[in-house]
Amino acid sequence: MEPEIRQSSSPVVGWARTHKMFVIGVMMFTLSVGIMIGSIVSGRVGAERAAQGDATAQLLAVPSPVQLSSAFAAIADKMEPAVVNISTQAPAERPRRQQRRQAPQSPDGFNDFFDRFFDFPDQGSAPTRSLGSGVIVDKRGYILTNNHVVERATKIQVKLEGDKTTYNAKLVGADEETDLAVIKLEASRDLPVARLGNSDAVRVGDWVLAIGSPFGLEATVTAGIVSAKDRGNVGQQFQRFIQTDAAINPGNSGGPLVNMAGEVIGINTAILTRTSGYDGVGFALPSNTAINVYNQLVKEGKVTRGSIGITFQEERSSNPVLLKEMGAPHGIYIEEVRPGSPADKAGLKAGDIVTEVNGQAVKSSSDLVNPIVATPIGGNVRVAYIRDKQRKEASVTVEDRSKLFPETASRRTDAQGEEAASEFGLRVEELTPEIARRLGLQERNGVIVAQVEPGSFADDLGFSPRDIVVEVNREAISSLADYKRSVGKLKAGQNVLFKVLRRVGEDRFLTVPLAGVVPEAQ
Repeated sequence: MEPEIRQSSSPVVGWARTHKMFVIGVMMFTLSVGIMIGSIVSGRVGAERAAQGDATAQLLAVPSPVQLSSAFAAIADKMEPAVVNISTQAPAERPRRQQRRQAPQSPDGFNDFFDRFFDFPDQGSAPTRSLGSGVIVDKRGYILTNNHVVERATKIQVKLEGDKTTYNAKLVGADEETDLAVIKLEASRDLPVARLGNSDAVRVGDWVLAIGSPFGLEATVTAGIVSAKDRGNVGQQFQRFIQTDAAINPGNSGGPLVNMAGEVIGINTAILTRTSGYDGVGFALPSNTAINVYNQLVKEGKVTRGSIGITFQEERSSNPVLLKEMGAPHGIYIEEVRPGSPADKAGLKAGDIVTEVNGQAVKSSSDLVNPIVATPIGGNVRVAYIRDKQRKEASVTVEDRSKLFPETASRRTDAQGEEAASEFGLRVEELTPEIARRLGLQERNGVIVAQVEPGSFADDLGFSPRDIVVEVNREAISSLADYKRSVGKLKAGQNVLFKVLRRVGEDRFLTVPLAGVVPEAQ
């Protein structure tokens, strides 16, 4: 019988097993410690490399609200002494019983360019008192403001913020094309002055402050940013605005728009609104425009602009499809050349596309108009144009725009500041392509009512601002010259019939007849 073999259970065998387990445990512990140490070292090295690796990268910092607030306060302290409150008196307001006729609210807010931008306290039949703002730009008392703040004013008063002193001021000159004006007060001391900046350097997104007297609340400061630059197709031809969301309201007109360097980079002029109040869209005329207008008004009392005698409509004349078909890479399509104008004498014709002025590409109306306007009267500009897909050039002499386009010349005022032409208390203006487009008019015949004098013959007939006069005694009206000619024929005691278009919807107009007897005294 084979002997039975059994596993030994001696103490030596048990010790060997225990020793083996101990060694394995020690090894595992050592490995774990090594991994931990490696991770720590690796993290430290990574952090050091991150700190030392991109030495050229500039770290970004979030501005402290306290720092921004301090900057706003410092600018306000610096600027407020140079910002003034302007109040004016104009001919007597209509009686309260006649105040029921109000200009209808425009759905697109365009009425704010007609319903002038101030505060009108209800004073019954007392003289109208209007409130606006201005900014002192010369220590001798010269003040920049908006034309619509002081137009038709028989008395202008200016209140200084520093000492609350009120001064009488006189009109130095006004430019209706840009809606800017210069007034002057006489003080026995040098006045605080605001520094004007370069509006061309403004960037969309820059912080700005608006300072003025909204609703007569003097020295009001609001903050916002530059929302857009060179905003056209909003006002008149020579108005290219800085758009801002800084709160602007009636009474802010003529006040400064200020950058973070404490420089005036715009003159607050208008708002676009659906509510008759601030809707976040305000417009300021750039300081560079204001400087040019100011210098001419102070020197000459008027603004002279050059022209070569061509007309165009930017929306149509810069159409890419049209330009491509005409063989032009860019440019402005000429719709009309005035007979006998410099452009006519130089050989330009309707249908040509202007592609360059003085060697600079023309890609917008500003590229075409600005160099011509900036050229002294009698000087020459070099114009490149496309005709029949062939490039041509011409040297064109610049003439006074008011002589080439007398219908768009600014209205002159007499020594008392009253308008020279205001038949029946009705002030009308040329119906420009921009205004017609904004109003939704398919055709551009007629003239637009800009203002109705309260209590006047026109007011009694029922005229309202923004009415379009298309006939006078059955004579068609196509321009301001037609209107003046027709009205000039009327005699006291004669029946007169006006045919007007009145906007009642987005693109809807009613034909309204307005009739009466011409009064003895006009």
